[in-house]
Amino acid sequence: MAEEEKKDVGVEGMPPGVQQLLTDRAAVRTSLMRATIHLVTAADCLALQPVLRAVHERGFQVGSPFGRRLRGLDLGGVLQAGRALLDERPCTLADLGAALAERWPDRDPEALAQAVRYLVPAVQVPPRGLWGQAGQPVWATAERWLGRPPSDDGEPDAVVRRYLWAFGPASVRDVQTWSGLTRLAEVVDRLRPALRTFRDERGTELFDVPDAPRPAADTPAPPRFLPPLDNVLLSHADRTRVMPAEHRERTITREANGALLVDGFVGGTWRVAQDRGTATLRIDAFHPLPDEAAVTAEGDRLVAWHAKGAPRDVQLRVVRR
Repeated sequence: MAEEEKKDVGVEGMPPGVQQLLTDRAAVRTSLMRATIHLVTAADCLALQPVLRAVHERGFQVGSPFGRRLRGLDLGGVLQAGRALLDERPCTLADLGAALAERWPDRDPEALAQAVRYLVPAVQVPPRGLWGQAGQPVWATAERWLGRPPSDDGEPDAVVRRYLWAFGPASVRDVQTWSGLTRLAEVVDRLRPALRTFRDERGTELFDVPDAPRPAADTPAPPRFLPPLDNVLLSHADRTRVMPAEHRERTITREANGALLVDGFVGGTWRVAQDRGTATLRIDAFHPLPDEAAVTAEGDRLVAWHAKGAPRDVQLRVVRR
C-alpha cells in the first residue's frame, strides 16, 4: 500500500446529518478500497467487504509488516479469538492486541491486533469521526455493530459498474487502482456487452456505463474544494487526469490539506484554521488563477459552512516551487 494512502485523515467538517447516520448505525467508517478507511452506508459496508477481502489479505501479508511478524502462526485461531473479543465489546487495537497476547505471548501484540483489523470485517464506532470529537479508533465487528452479517457475494461486477458510474470513462487499470483488486480484465470483459467503450489519446480502451453523463470537453468546470485524499485524486492509474504531475507531491501529503480544483484540475491546496474565534480558509494556489473571484467566492461558501456563524476570512496566495 502506498504511504500516501495509509493515513486516516478523519472526517473534519462532517455535516450534522452524516453524524446522525453514524450514531444511528446507518453509516460506518470501515476499511474498504485499497485497505484504507472509508465512510459508507451500512448497506455498502456489508456488500463491499466480501468483494474486497482479497485486498485486505494482500495488504496484511504483503503491504504491511504484520504478516511477516506472524509467519508460521495459525491465523485462523487468532481471527476467531479476535472476533470473539470484538463481539464481546468494542475496543482499541492496543487493547485487542494486549488481550490476544495473553494467549500468544511470544507474538507481537500489534501484529495480532492488525491481523484482526485486516482480516475480520470490522468498523470504527462513534465517537470516532464525529464533529469536534477525537480519540483513538475503537473497533467492533461489522456484524455485531450493524446487527447482520456481511453479504456472501464476493463477485466484483456490481462494484465495477458503480465505479464506472462515478469515475468513467476509465480503463481496467483505473478500476484496479481505485479498488486495490487485481485481474479485473475478465470481469470487464464479462460486462462489456452492457458498457460503452472509448479510446483515449494514447489508444487505451476506456469503459463507461451507457447512461452516465459525459459532458463535452469544453464544459466549464467551476472551482471546487476537495477534502484531503478525496477519491477523485486516487481513482485512476493516471492521476494526471485531474492532477498535473508537477503538483502531486504538493497535494498528496501527510499534512492532509484539501485540494483545490480549478477548471477540473488540481491548482492548489487549502486548509481551514481557527484563530481567536475566526475561521480562516487559507488557499495556496500553485499558479496565478484565471478567476480569483470565483475561487474566493466558492471558498467563502466553504468557510461560512465551517464557521457556523462565527467570523470568517478567506486568504489566497500563490505559492510557487
